[in-house]
Amino acid sequence: MSVKDELQKAHNQLDKLRHKLTAANRAEALDVSARVEQDIKKLNKKITSLKQKQGKQLGAKGEQISSLKFHRELTKAEQADMGALKKRVKGLVVVHPLTALGRELKLEAVTGYAPKSF
Repeated sequence: MSVKDELQKAHNQLDKLRHKLTAANRAEALDVSARVEQDIKKLNKKITSLKQKQGKQLGAKGEQISSLKFHRELTKAEQADMGALKKRVKGLVVVHPLTALGRELKLEAVTGYAPKSF
C-alpha cells in the first residue's frame, strides 16, 4: 500500500473516531469517550509520521528529477501534443506546477525534464 493510500485510510479512520467521540459525549459515556480520545491521539501521531514520510519521498523524487541535465518550460503546442513529444524525447518527465511535485520544485509553468536537450 502506498503512503498516499495509508494516509487516506488513516484520515478516514480519524473521521470515524471523531464521530464516535461526539456520540459518546452525547451519551455521556466517559469510559468510551476516554478510549476514543486515546485512539485519536495515536492516529494523529501515525498521520504525522506518514506526512513526514510522504514529504521525504517527494523531496527525493524532486531531487532525482531536478538532477536531469536539461529542463525547460513547455510551449502550449507541446502541451497540446504531449504524446508526440514523449515519443520524440526519451526519458522526458513533465511536471505541472499545481501538483505536489511542482510545488516542491517551485515551478511556475509546465516544465519538462530530460537527460538530453529537446
